[in-house]
Amino acid sequence: MQRRGLLIILSSPSGAGKSTMAKRLMAWDPSLKFSVSATTRAPRPGEIDGVDYQFTSKAEFERMVEAEEMLEHAEVFGNFYGTPKGPVEAAMMEGRDTLFDIDWQGGQQVRRSTLAQNVLSIFILPPSIEALESRLRARGQDSDEVIALRMSEARDEISHWAEYDYVIVNDDPDQAEEELKTIVKAERARADRMPGLNDFVRGLNKEFEARQIGARS
Repeated sequence: MQRRGLLIILSSPSGAGKSTMAKRLMAWDPSLKFSVSATTRAPRPGEIDGVDYQFTSKAEFERMVEAEEMLEHAEVFGNFYGTPKGPVEAAMMEGRDTLFDIDWQGGQQVRRSTLAQNVLSIFILPPSIEALESRLRARGQDSDEVIALRMSEARDEISHWAEYDYVIVNDDPDQAEEELKTIVKAERARADRMPGLNDFVRGLNKEFEARQIGARS
């Protein structure tokens, strides 16, 4: 039965595992479409335009914001990031789910948008602050100064957990993945996600009526 696609938002402080969970979810269901954000920052080595990000100029980004073509947007470390609305809306109407790996600010904007009815928001928490810092250091990508900044930001990020529909504590990644898949499957089956459900039930009732008429004849 045709349903409206979900806008699945995954948020967490850096290091809590939202990117890993996003990759696992897409491996579980390849039909999921990952939302490609637009950004004004320059491409990093190996990044592909239209795959990793939609790289654009500041002027074009500002035009899209002014024209209300962005579902959400924010400035991060001097660069602008945002989600073009058109592709997400088209996927939703076709019954395809879109996955968002965004922070609480982006999630808040999406939940307040015209597509809010179809949002499923999930916040991922670390099992402890010590574990969060250990994961950041294990990446081997950031300096001590950057890690300190990310840890400072993590407290603010975590304070927004109650704004989300679901919360998963990512202590065991395999268990967290199973919880995530259970949530998605349940939300897909909600009656209010299926605009054609009334017509389907009417069809069932007509079948009952036809059987009754046949039994009397």
